[in-house]
Amino acid sequence: MDEQRDPVARSADESTDLYEVSTWERRSRFDRFATRVYAAIVRTTHTVVVLLALLILVSQFALGGLAAITDPWIGAFVLLSVVPAFGIVAYIWYADVTSSEPLSLLVGTFMLGILFAGFAAVLNSLAQPLFQSVPLVGMVLFFYVVVAPVEETVKMLAVRLYPFRRPQFDAVVDGAVYGAVAGLGFATIENAIYISQEFLASSTTPQPFVEAGRTAVFRLFAGPGHVIYSAFAGYYLGLAKFNQENAGPIVVKGLLIAAFIHATYNSLVGVVPAVVTGLFPSIPATAAFVAFVLVYDGIFGYLLYRKIARYRNAYEKFAAAPTADAAGAAGLDDSAVGVEADSGAESADSPVGRDVDSETEFDDSALGLDADSGTESDDADDDSRSRFDD
Repeated sequence: MDEQRDPVARSADESTDLYEVSTWERRSRFDRFATRVYAAIVRTTHTVVVLLALLILVSQFALGGLAAITDPWIGAFVLLSVVPAFGIVAYIWYADVTSSEPLSLLVGTFMLGILFAGFAAVLNSLAQPLFQSVPLVGMVLFFYVVVAPVEETVKMLAVRLYPFRRPQFDAVVDGAVYGAVAGLGFATIENAIYISQEFLASSTTPQPFVEAGRTAVFRLFAGPGHVIYSAFAGYYLGLAKFNQENAGPIVVKGLLIAAFIHATYNSLVGVVPAVVTGLFPSIPATAAFVAFVLVYDGIFGYLLYRKIARYRNAYEKFAAAPTADAAGAAGLDDSAVGVEADSGAESADSPVGRDVDSETEFDDSALGLDADSGTESDDADDDSRSRFDD
């Protein structure tokens, strides 16, 4: 875009060489060396983040928070507790009208969602005492200021570090898919911690498995929320990837939406059912809780459905139809077109492809996270090395 170019580059003739005057490209060996150093820094940073998250997860096992998950019954409770959340993820994946996302990226995002949940657990534990000392509104502030923003951010970090820069992430709606998968990973480990801790805490009682199963039932209704919240944030992350000039505000908007829905749920889930049972004593507390969750998640799940449906309609109108028309046109007599058309298309595609790539390149500084934007090299070998509370 012209407004994003230096005045010299904007005004000069395209044939003028402005290398290191107002433009830059990898030309010299030193340029390529700087690119490789940058790529190494990025890969090292990503690796350190993942290893730190893994260390937190291992410490949770060592300290007993997840020790009981090795029991087959507890493991089964955990799996059953995320079935509804998995169902929502499956629907969002199915609703993606573009190309299907590779299983490797989905599994990787799920695993990072599990790992990065540890960051949220640590930050929430450190901040909670500060807000508990505030009377009346302390926990509400804690949900809005710490819990929801931190948890939604770490879920988006899982998307940002792995699938975001891959070429398979080629549509806005892909952000919702990967965001939902990251939310599923987060919900899985969170449910595992709650269920495991309840089992250990009731191990001296006659029926510890009953208590763990009861916790699993309640966690059954918490998982879908995590998927819905992060699907919203992920959608905006996808929107940011293809709107480089406004990437930062778009990402922040998505996180604010997800955090607000999340924090509001945390603030109301303990209050609304209590009010309902107080006004209508005949209604069991469990029924009031289930009804609240179904209504709350239903409202925002429907809004998410509308957002994805709007994208699907636009895709079918503007993207799918022209593709079909082009395919029909390609069925004309190729012999009439001849070799000259092929050579002309090839020469035309090259500059256009470069322009499109430059327009859709995401500005990593907008997120404060440098990625692999500078790692592409003219050498194929260089390019392959650069991949890698409630």
